[in-house]
Amino acid sequence: MEPRLVADLLLRLGHDPSRIVAELCRWCWEEEEEEGAGPLNAARVEVLRLLLDELCWRREARGLGLQWQGLRELAEQRCLPLLRTLRLEEPGERRLALSLCGLLLACCRLARPELLEQVAASCLRELRAYSEQRSGAAPAPAPAPGAEYSDIRVVVEMLVKLWPLVSERDSGTGAGQLLPLALTALRIGEDGVAATVVTGLIPALLEQESVTVRDIWDRVRLWEFPCSVSRLLLLLSSFSSSGSLDLRACTDFWKVVQAGLVQPDNTTRKRALYLLKRAVDVSGALEKDIAMDYQTENDTCLFWWQGEKSKQLVQLWENYILIMETLEENQVHVIRPILPRLKSIMDATISNEKGNSLFHSSWVLCAYKRMFASENKTVIKEGLFHFLDLDVMKYSIRTQELSCFFCGPVMDALSESTFYSRSPEQMIGSCPVLGVKLQTFFVDFMENMPLEFKGDFLTKMIKSMAIKHWCAIPIFFISQALEHIPSCKTWGVEGLQALREVLCCTLANHQILLRGATQCFLLQTAMHLTNVKMVTLSDIASFLASIRTEEALTRGTKLWMEVREWLHSNNRSFKLEDSATELHLKRPALCTYVQNLVKQYMKVPVTDGEKGSYLPDLFEAQLVARMILLAADVEEQHCTDGVIDGRDQNALVCFLQPLLNALTKLNTHAYLPLLKADKSLQLLLKLLEMSVPKHNATTSEGSLRILNVLQECIMSSVEQVLEYALRRLTSELQTVLDLDRCNLYLAVLSELAKMLSLFGPMRGSWMWRFISSLTQASIRHLQAANDEKLLKLGRQIQMVAARASLAWVCKMTAQYPELLLDSLDAVKSLENFILIGPFNQNLEKPSCCNENNGLFEDGSSVKGWGKVSTQYVHDQWVCIYFMLKKSVPLQEHVAKKSRDLSSLNVENAVPMLHACIEALNIVPADQVLPILQCMRIVVPKLYRSEESLCVKSLDLAWKVVVDLNSNQLRFWPTLSAFVHIAFHHQLLGITEECPIRVKLKEIISKLLNISQSKTGVFNVLITHCCQTWLPPGSGTNDSLQNYFMSAEHHVDLFVEACLFGPVFRKDQRLIQDVHAYIELLGDDCAANMATENENRDDQSVRIWAINFLCQLNGSNLLHKKFMENLVKKLLEKEDELRNTKGRYYVNSMMHRLKNRIWQTLLVLLPQLDQVFLIGIIETVFRSGLSDNQASVKYLIEWFIILVLQKCPEFIDSFWKCFSYNPDNSKTSICTFLAILVHINVILKNISEKGQYLKKALSVILPWCLNHNFSVRLYALLALQKVWEACLLSKLEGEELQFLEPIIESCLEQVGQKQTTGNAGRNWQRIQDHFFFGKFQPVEDYSLETIFYIFPSLSDVIEDEWIPAWKFSRIVDHFPFSSSVNVFKLGNQFHGMKATDWVQQDKGHDIDQDTDWTDIQKKIMPWKNNIPDQHLKLLHQERAMMFGRSTNSTLIVVASLIDKSTNLGGLCRTSEIFGASALVVSNIHCVNDKLFQALSVSAEQWLTVIEVRPDQLIDYLQQKKTEGHTIIGVEQTANSQDLAHYSFPDKTLLLLGNEREGIPANLIQHLDVCVEIPQCGIIRSLNVHVSGALLVWEYTRQQMMKQSVRP
Repeated sequence: MEPRLVADLLLRLGHDPSRIVAELCRWCWEEEEEEGAGPLNAARVEVLRLLLDELCWRREARGLGLQWQGLRELAEQRCLPLLRTLRLEEPGERRLALSLCGLLLACCRLARPELLEQVAASCLRELRAYSEQRSGAAPAPAPAPGAEYSDIRVVVEMLVKLWPLVSERDSGTGAGQLLPLALTALRIGEDGVAATVVTGLIPALLEQESVTVRDIWDRVRLWEFPCSVSRLLLLLSSFSSSGSLDLRACTDFWKVVQAGLVQPDNTTRKRALYLLKRAVDVSGALEKDIAMDYQTENDTCLFWWQGEKSKQLVQLWENYILIMETLEENQVHVIRPILPRLKSIMDATISNEKGNSLFHSSWVLCAYKRMFASENKTVIKEGLFHFLDLDVMKYSIRTQELSCFFCGPVMDALSESTFYSRSPEQMIGSCPVLGVKLQTFFVDFMENMPLEFKGDFLTKMIKSMAIKHWCAIPIFFISQALEHIPSCKTWGVEGLQALREVLCCTLANHQILLRGATQCFLLQTAMHLTNVKMVTLSDIASFLASIRTEEALTRGTKLWMEVREWLHSNNRSFKLEDSATELHLKRPALCTYVQNLVKQYMKVPVTDGEKGSYLPDLFEAQLVARMILLAADVEEQHCTDGVIDGRDQNALVCFLQPLLNALTKLNTHAYLPLLKADKSLQLLLKLLEMSVPKHNATTSEGSLRILNVLQECIMSSVEQVLEYALRRLTSELQTVLDLDRCNLYLAVLSELAKMLSLFGPMRGSWMWRFISSLTQASIRHLQAANDEKLLKLGRQIQMVAARASLAWVCKMTAQYPELLLDSLDAVKSLENFILIGPFNQNLEKPSCCNENNGLFEDGSSVKGWGKVSTQYVHDQWVCIYFMLKKSVPLQEHVAKKSRDLSSLNVENAVPMLHACIEALNIVPADQVLPILQCMRIVVPKLYRSEESLCVKSLDLAWKVVVDLNSNQLRFWPTLSAFVHIAFHHQLLGITEECPIRVKLKEIISKLLNISQSKTGVFNVLITHCCQTWLPPGSGTNDSLQNYFMSAEHHVDLFVEACLFGPVFRKDQRLIQDVHAYIELLGDDCAANMATENENRDDQSVRIWAINFLCQLNGSNLLHKKFMENLVKKLLEKEDELRNTKGRYYVNSMMHRLKNRIWQTLLVLLPQLDQVFLIGIIETVFRSGLSDNQASVKYLIEWFIILVLQKCPEFIDSFWKCFSYNPDNSKTSICTFLAILVHINVILKNISEKGQYLKKALSVILPWCLNHNFSVRLYALLALQKVWEACLLSKLEGEELQFLEPIIESCLEQVGQKQTTGNAGRNWQRIQDHFFFGKFQPVEDYSLETIFYIFPSLSDVIEDEWIPAWKFSRIVDHFPFSSSVNVFKLGNQFHGMKATDWVQQDKGHDIDQDTDWTDIQKKIMPWKNNIPDQHLKLLHQERAMMFGRSTNSTLIVVASLIDKSTNLGGLCRTSEIFGASALVVSNIHCVNDKLFQALSVSAEQWLTVIEVRPDQLIDYLQQKKTEGHTIIGVEQTANSQDLAHYSFPDKTLLLLGNEREGIPANLIQHLDVCVEIPQCGIIRSLNVHVSGALLVWEYTRQQMMKQSVRP
C-alpha cells in the first residue's frame, strides 16, 4: 500500500498521535534491531515522515499541539546515526537517505528550534571540513567518535531539505554562511558532490530573496581560470533553463564558454555548446543589439549581436555550432566536408570599411584547437593542413593571440612525426606535403607580422620545441621551414639560446644524416633571423660551438662559406663585448675578437691548485679553433685582389701567436702550468682536426693557402711538442686522471703524424726520433713491470700509458707507410717485443688509499679501474693485430721465448685463437674490434684443422655482435669485422658440408632475421661478398677468377639479396624517406658533405646485388655458370610462389617478390645464351599463362619480347601459348596478345617477316571475337599493330587478300563505333597506355626503366621504386663498367601517371522496398481485435501468462528522441524485454505510421507515458525520490563500462537525442553514466541500438539474479 494512504488511515483511526508516532518508530526500526537483519525499510520511514508532516500541518492549521519529547530522540538517536553510515551510490540506500532527510525535517518542524539549529550547524561544520580537506588549506581534523559521515552528499541532501526551514526561521540570514560553502564544494568537490550541490542546494538557496543568480555569478566569475571551467559550466547550464540570468553581454561568460569548448572532457564541451546554443537562440528570437559589458580595459568583445543582421548571424552561428558538433565524431570522412564552412566563418571575421565584423576570430581558433585535440590523428592532420592553407594574417586576429595559438596547439600538432610522410602521389625523395606547407606558411606569416612581434613569436616557438623534447623529424622540417624565412633581424641572445636547446634535442637522435641536416638548417635560421646588434661575437661563437664539425659545419662546405660571408658582412655590426673598447677603424671586429679570444683562452692561473689534475673540457678549445679558422678564411677571402699581402698573411700567425708561444715553451719552461699545457694541446688538436676539409668538400685556393700557413706555423713548434709528449708519456703520468692526458697526447700525435706524412721524409725525421725514443722507453717500462711482483698505482699507470703508446706506434706505422716507420730499429724491436709475455695480461687492482670511500691516492674512484684494465688488454690486441699483418720473421732468441706468430701457421695459430676466445670473454663488447681483426687472420688458417675451435670462436663473436645491437656507435664496425671473419673468401670457398659451412648458413639466417627489423644489417654482408668476389682495383683476370670461384657456392645468398626488401614499420619507412629527401638536397645541405653515406637503406642490398650482376660477363665461364644457376633459382622461386595459396593482391609480399624476380631476370637476360634459354623458355611461357599483377605482367611481356627478338627460333613455340587451353584466364591471353603489339621489335632482325606476320594474323583474329571485353580489346590492338607491319612490309598473297576486308572492317569498326561510351574510352586509354604507346623494349632497356619507371607506372608501392642515382652512386666500387645502362636515354615517360586502361562497369541499384529492408516483420492476426481501453489489463495478463512479473521496475525515457523510427524500435525492444514503461515526448507519436512500422503493435502491450523535454528535470527528481537510479547513456570522463556495471532493480534509463545526446543541463541530474565499449573507429551507435543493448543487459542481469534466488 502507498505510504501516504497508510499515514492517512492511521490518523483517521483517531488514536493519540504520540502513541501512533511511538509505535511507528518501533515498527520502522524493529528489523534493524534484530541480529543479522537487512537495511531499514525506506517505505516504513516514509510512512512515519508523512504522518509527522500531517501532524505538523494539523498543529499549525487547527491548533492541535503535539507535546512529545521523543522527537529529539528520534532525530538524534535514530535518524542522524543512520544517515552517517549511508552512501548515495547504493540505490537502496539512496531512497532510504532521502526518506530519513524528510523525516529529520519533520522532526525539526515539530520539535523546539534548538534541534534545527544543532542539526544545521553540524551539517555546516561537515561541509566546511570537507571543503578545507579538498582544498588542502588545513589538515582534516580528527572527527568526534560517530560524528563523521560516510558520504558528504548525505550532508548536502540534509541541507537541501532543512535549509528552507532554517531560512524561514532566520529570515534568510543563514544564506551568508551556506552559499560560500556550497560554492566551494561545487568548485573543488567530487563530481557527485558538485552535481548534488547544483541540482539541490543551489536551487534551495535561490528560493530565498536574499540570494540571486547574479550574486552567485559575481562570486563564481572570480574563480581561478581555466581550472574551474567544468564546474562553472555545470552551474551555468543549470541556470540556463530558468532564463533568470542573461550573461550574453559579459566577457567572462564567453571566456568560460570558449574554454569549455576545448576541454578534454566531452561532458564539459557539451555543456559549453549547450550554453552557446541557448545564447544564439535567445539572441535570434529577441533580434536586439547586444553591447559587451567590459570589466577591464584589456577585455575583448567575443560575442555581439546586431538586430538588423539577425538572420545572417543566426545562420553563421548555426554553421559554427554544426562544425563543433561534427568535430565530436572524430571521423575524418565526416569532418572533411564541413571544413569549407570553417573557411566561410573565418571570412566573416574580416572587418568591413567601418571596422566591424560579424564574428570574432577566437571562435575559429577554438574549432582548430578542438581538431588538434582529437583522438584521431587523421583529423588532426586534416585540421593542420586546413589551418596552414589559410592566409591567417588577412583576418582580424590579434597577433599576440595568433602567436600563442601557433606556439601552443599548432606546435603540439606539428610534433607528430607521422604527419611528415609522403603522400601517395609524391615521388621518393620529395618534400612531404606538410613540409611544403610549413615553408609557405612561415614565409607569408613572417612577412605580414609586425616587426615588434616577430622576435617574441619565433623565440617562443623555438622554446616550445625544446621543452617537450620533440622527435628529430618534426624538428628537421620545421628548421627547414624557418630557414626559408626571408632575412629579418628579429631576435638576440635569447633566440640563440633557444636554438641551442633545440640542438640538444636533435643531438639525441641516432640518425647521423638527419641530425646533421637539422643542425645545418638551424644554423642558417640563426644567420637569417639574428639581430647582430643585439648579440656579441662571444654569443655567436658559443652558438657555433654547439654545431658539430663532423656532421654539419665542416670547413669547405657551402654552409661554412655562408657563415664566413655572414660574419664578414656583419663584421662591424655586432654588439661590443662588455669589456671591449671602441673598435679600431681599420681593424675588423672579428679579427680583434679572435685575437682577444685566443689570449683569454691561453690565460691560466699561475698555480694549478686542486683542479690542476683534471683535464679541461674540449668545448672551449673547439670554440676557439673554429673562430680562428673562420676569421682566417674571412681575412683571406676578402683581401685585396685575392692576394695575401705581407700584413694580412700574418693575420693567422697573429691569432696563433699565444698558442705558438706556449707550444715552444712546453719542453723548456720548467714552471709552465699543466693546465696551460693541456689547453694548448687541446687547441692544437682541434685546429688540426678542423682545418682539413672533408674529401668530398669543396677546397678553394684560399682554403689551401690558409691550411699551408697553419701547417707552417705548427711546424715551427712540432719538435717541442714531440719532446714534451715524450717526456710526459714516458715518465710523468702517475694517476688515473692522467690517462685522459695520455689520450690527448696520442690524439695530437696522430694529427701531427698525418700532417708530417704530407711533407716527406725530411720533416718526418722528427717523428722518427720521437717514435724511436717512445717505443724504446715504453718497452723498458713494460719489461721492468714484468719483473716486479707488487705494482703500485703510479707504476701501473705507466704500464697503461706505455701499452697505449705502443698501440699508437703500430697504428701510425700501418696507416702512414710514407713515413717509413717500419724501417726504424725501434719498430723492429717492437715487433719482436709484442709476442713476448702472455696474452690478455690483466692489471691487478691497486690497493686503495682510503678503504672507506673507495678512492685512490689521486682521488679517483676504484670503480673505474675495470675500464682501465680492459683498455690495457685492448691496446695489447692492437699491437698483436699489427704484428699479424706484418708477417716479419722473428729473431732466433725471440722465437725461442715466444710463439712465432709472424709467420702464422697451424701450430702457432691455435694458441692465438684460444687467446682471442679468452679475450672475447673478458673484454667488454665495445672494445673487441682489434680482437675480431686478429680473428680475421687466424680463423682462415685453422678452419680445416681446428674446425670445432673456429665454430666456437664464431659463436662467441656473434654473441658480441648481438650484445652491441643497441649501441649504434660500436655495432656497425663490430658487425663489419665479424662479417669479414665469418665470410672470408677462404671460408666462402668451402664446398663440402661441414660444421663451418653449416655455421655460415646459420649466421646468414640470423642476419636475415635481424634485417627484418634493423635496416642496414644485410647490407654489410652483401657489400662484403660483392667486394670479395669482385674486389675493386684487383689487377689481373686470374686474380679475379680466384676470388670469384667461391661465388657459385652461395647462389642462394644472392637470391635472397635480389629479393630482399622487408616491409618495415611506418616510422622506419618515414626515416628512410627523409634520408632520401636529404640526400637529394645535395650541396644545399652541408650534412651530405660532412657525413659519409652509411649505406643502410634497405634498397641498398638489391642495388649492390644488381650492380654486381651488371659487372658479370657471359663469356666468362665462371660468370656464366653463376648467372645460369641464379636464373634457375629465381625461376624455381617464381614457380613456388605461383603455386602458393597465399593472398596475391596488389603490393602484397608475394606481388613484391615476383616483381623483384622478373626485374632481376631482365637484368641477366643479355648475358644468357641461346642454349640456356632453350631450357627455360617453357617455364617463362608458363609464368605468362598464370594470373599476375600488372607490374609483373609487364615485366614478363618485356622479357619474352627481348627473348624472341634475341632468339627468333622460339617464335614457333610462342604460338603454342595461344592454344594451351581455351579456358585460360583473360590475363594470360592478354599477356601474349600484348607481346604481339611489339611485333616490329620481335621481327627486327629477321629479313623474311611474311610468314611470321601471317601466322600472327591467324592467331589474333579468333580472339577478336572473344566474349571477354578485355581480351577483345587486346586482340584488336595487336591486330592493328600487326596489320600495320603487314602494310609496311607490302606483303602479298591470296590469304591476305581474303583477310584484308575482314581486318579493315574490324579496325574501322573499332575506330568509329567505339568513339563514345565506355568502350570508346577504354580503346583510347589502351592506346595511350605507356606499354603500348611510348615504350620501346630495346631502346628503353636500362636500370632506371626496370627499377623506377616501370614500378612507378604500374601501381607498385613507392617502396619498390629505386631511382637511378642510387645505382650510379656505387658503380665506382666495382672494377668494371656496368653492362647495363643505368640511366634511360630520352624522357618520353616524363609526366605520365600510373593508370590502368580497364574501367569497371558500375552496376545499377536494384529497386527495393527500402522501408522494410532492415526490419524483421511479425504476423499479428489479433492486432485489430483488442479494445484500447483494456490495454493496461491485457498487458498485465499477458505478462503473467508468460510467467513474468508485472512489477517491472525498468523505465525507458525517450523524450529526447525525435525520429519516429527510433521510437518505434525502442517501443518494440522495451515490450519484448518487459520494461515497465516507455516515456516519450508526445503520446501521439504512437499513431505515426513509421512508428507503427517498427513497433509492430508493441505500443498496445506496453505502458507509454508522455513527458515533454521541459518537464524532464521534475520527472527525474520525482523518480529519484521514489528510489529509481537515473542512468544516462552517454560518454563522459566518469562513464562506467557497460560490461562491468551492475544495474539496480529500480532503474530509469535516459536516452539522448540522435544528434546531440543528453543535453548538458540534464547530465548533472544523472546518478550514473554508462557507455558501451567500442572497438571500431566510428564513435557512436544509433540511439535505438544503444538503448536496446542496455535494456537487454539490464534484463540479463535481472534474469541471473532470479536464477540464483531460492
